[in-house]
Amino acid sequence: MMRKSIRSAQVAGMFYPANPDELRGQISGFIHEKPNETTGVPKALIVPHAGTVYSGSIAAVAYRTLLQCRHVIRKVILLGPAHRVYLHGLALPGVEQFQTPLGKINLDTKTIQKLVDNFHQITFSDAAHAEEHSLEVQLPFLQVVLASFRLIPFVVGDATQQEVAEVIEYLWGGDECLIIISTDLSHFHKYEEAVKIDKTSAELIESFQGDRLGDNSACGRIPMRGLLHLAQQKGMSIKRLDLRNSGDTSGRRDQVVGYGAWGLFEL
Repeated sequence: MMRKSIRSAQVAGMFYPANPDELRGQISGFIHEKPNETTGVPKALIVPHAGTVYSGSIAAVAYRTLLQCRHVIRKVILLGPAHRVYLHGLALPGVEQFQTPLGKINLDTKTIQKLVDNFHQITFSDAAHAEEHSLEVQLPFLQVVLASFRLIPFVVGDATQQEVAEVIEYLWGGDECLIIISTDLSHFHKYEEAVKIDKTSAELIESFQGDRLGDNSACGRIPMRGLLHLAQQKGMSIKRLDLRNSGDTSGRRDQVVGYGAWGLFEL
């Protein structure tokens, strides 16, 4: 049974501003920094999840593509990697709402219960969600860009690409449903080395070769593999929206983290 409870913000004041006005202003600034150059409406996005001062401008390039359909999208399927706990399969939270400084987000609790009941690879785990930032940092972007939506948030641990793909396929829906994969790219290399590693990873992503992404290529490679596998089966197109690293956004280039943003489109 779903419990009547709320997952409160855990990384506000660390990964993004805790003050609501400051947070909304920062996210809006990123979103409207440049005009939207994408003509189509994405079915899925791949976005980074570092602190907003590091990766916020890269994530915003993807999120601004949603402005044209902000009243159409009413359900968001969000998948990110498990950073804090070891997890087998995919974990959903046993709460009814997620909260950020911008307010509460309702979860699609009926669908969440059906998922746990019908998929062996899905379990309830509040522990997996308790301190996980990869999902939380996406929420303020969604709250600023979309008019109203319900959320189905997965923390993804050890799972096959097929196990992830079949869950995404089940939730695919129509224009009202958006899928988001939260992932950073390479971690803590010197700037020039990171650029090379991330270029290779980007080429694999753009050729739907998620199974060839190495252990050090992307922390969200497991959920991303599932999406790319399914997207290739569906004959989707993919467009690189941005590819930079923390050396481009924060200035330090001795140990950088890579960030990329992509949109996937149904033909």
